[in-house]
Amino acid sequence: MIITLPKTTVSEINKALVNARKEGGVVSLSRVMTLVIDATDADPEDAIETANVASREHPCRIIVVAPAEQGDDCLDAELRVGGDAGASEVVVLRPSGEQTAHSDTLVTPLLLPDAPIVAWWPAGVPVNAAGTGIGTMAVRRIVDSKGDPEPGAVLARMAADYAPGDTDLAWTRVTRWRALLAAALEQVEDRRVTRARLHGDTGSPSILLLGAWLQNTLGCEIEDSYDDSVRGLQSITLETPSGEIGIFRPDGHNATLTQPGQPDHTIALPARSLGDCLAEELRRLDDDPVYGEALERYAASRD
Repeated sequence: MIITLPKTTVSEINKALVNARKEGGVVSLSRVMTLVIDATDADPEDAIETANVASREHPCRIIVVAPAEQGDDCLDAELRVGGDAGASEVVVLRPSGEQTAHSDTLVTPLLLPDAPIVAWWPAGVPVNAAGTGIGTMAVRRIVDSKGDPEPGAVLARMAADYAPGDTDLAWTRVTRWRALLAAALEQVEDRRVTRARLHGDTGSPSILLLGAWLQNTLGCEIEDSYDDSVRGLQSITLETPSGEIGIFRPDGHNATLTQPGQPDHTIALPARSLGDCLAEELRRLDDDPVYGEALERYAASRD
């Protein structure tokens, strides 16, 4: 069910939410958090679709701030409940005029009581996410540096502004790669890594973060190469005195794991969807210090 509320107020939105629950027969809510989406630079419908996928694992109230490009100083809103909201209830706020400068004020009365708040910027990494109006109220702040025209520069800026609770979906995309590398390295006799070779798509912030993590964790030399014709991370090779450990994923779906003294293994390693990455980040509401250390190491390597 979709309810449109033109030229409304936050008070009227709350009343409409209560009425929608009564009409839909929903007596109690099992929302575990409030997900606030700043869709200023993103397609709000794409963001809502992704959030609805993640909400099936993490039922939540989704509040989307999507400022109108034109209009008077007013607030239009839209409520989505039931089948139109996945496992959540969605509030879409479309402020215009002076209202666009007060998104945190609009959001605050709509937050679920006694529930954690997570902020997500689907596109456009904000300057100092933790210092924004929405960022200050959130325990977790999720950005996505993928697609930024200058990934190295934006990661360095994010390192300078980093605060506990910040994370980047570019980091989330390589979670399984990190787990596979750690498990494979445990099985070699001499675990000293002298060099790590990474290859993938040009300008990938995931490769930059993964290289910084390897350098910070293993103290090894990093050699990265890029190809405009591929998408995502293609391969990683760790050079050790015991031999090379490699993960090769040329087709973006299945990977071959090579280890010293063992036969090659084929592993399902498909490129992760945006909804899957968002769901992973919603599983943890505490800080991710490993990400913070990798981000800091990357920034230091640029100096």
